[in-house]
Amino acid sequence: MALDNCSKVHEREPAASTDAAGRPTYLRRLKARAGALKRDTHALYLACRDPRTPWYAKVFAGGIVAYALSPIDLIPDFIPVLGYLDDLILVPLGIALAVKMIPDVVLVDCRARAQAASERPTSRTAAAIIVTIWVVAAALIIWLAYRAFT
Repeated sequence: MALDNCSKVHEREPAASTDAAGRPTYLRRLKARAGALKRDTHALYLACRDPRTPWYAKVFAGGIVAYALSPIDLIPDFIPVLGYLDDLILVPLGIALAVKMIPDVVLVDCRARAQAASERPTSRTAAAIIVTIWVVAAALIIWLAYRAFT
């Protein structure tokens, strides 16, 4: 009996996705929130192109989507603590405010379209072709620059 109990002590159970009360763990909730932000960003993009969206909501949502997808940050990420402030606070706050500006009917439709788009399979072949085109273009530019300067 003692041998059986010792072997069970060293076995590891997989990490649970819920706590003892059946609530989702912090990591699970964080992943769900990140997925919702990604979906809402795409939904805002779609809402900007929808004619039922008011012009002021289009302008604000377009700015938020452009900033969220832009590699340029208001506060550079290399600044300690403050660097990720815009990514963690400003972008979600802007998305939440833009969502409030868009009519509910438009938002429901755009969220459904964004969800359907996220469930479509991605083509690894198309990605490989695009990467190949960029590598060939970069090699051609390097070769032309080398010829021009030698």
